[in-house]
Parts: sequence; structure tokens; C-alpha cells
Amino acid sequence: MAKKRLVVQFGMGHSIRRRDYTEAAARAIRDALWHNSLTVAEAFGYPKEAMLIDVEIGVQKPEEVDTAKLMDIFPYGQPSIRVVFGGLDIPKPHREGVNVIANAAVMVSFDMEAAHG
Repeated sequence: MAKKRLVVQFGMGHSIRRRDYTEAAARAIRDALWHNSLTVAEAFGYPKEAMLIDVEIGVQKPEEVDTAKLMDIFPYGQPSIRVVFGGLDIPKPHREGVNVIANAAVMVSFDMEAAHG
């Protein structure tokens, strides 16, 4: 069997007041997930727990993201999370600090046999 990607979802999240990179990342993941209703597991006869969920998060300070907290977002499946440099930190115009923007790509795959013919 081979890992076959079936879905890619994108999301954006932010932390306006607290400069919380983990919360911005969590909001980006939720944005990607909650704007869609996936039925691919059932369509292919797999249980939802068989979903292989690869998440890539882009923020300006990847080292400040707590990936363990992000794992709790997924009610099923087998998530793995990778945080990379990306997103945006936008300076606040009238005071110190930045608005944090995170981007997320959520990819759903299954271990499937290749179709022949």
C-alpha cells in the first residue's frame, strides 16, 4: 500500500492582541478544517481513524509554536504537524507589538493500493 493524498485544505489564523504563535496556528488549522466537511473516509470505505493528516504551519517564529497543543484540535485521524518559517508579523501602527498571522496547509491521505488498468 502507498500513501495517497486525497485532500488539501488551506487556512489562515491570527493573534491580534497576545502575539501568541500557537493560537494563531490553531486558528489557521481550524479555518482549514471547519470550512469543509470531508466525507472521503466513508467514500473510500475507510474509518476516520485511518486518515493520515499532515499539517504544515507557516509563522514568523516557528520555535514559539507548541505543536502538542495543536494535536488536540483533531478529533480523529493520525495528525503530524510541521512548523516552518512563513506567515506574517504586521507591526501595530499606534503602539508596540505585532499582529501575528499564521498560514496552514492540511493534507489528508490514506494508505491505499494503486489502481491499475
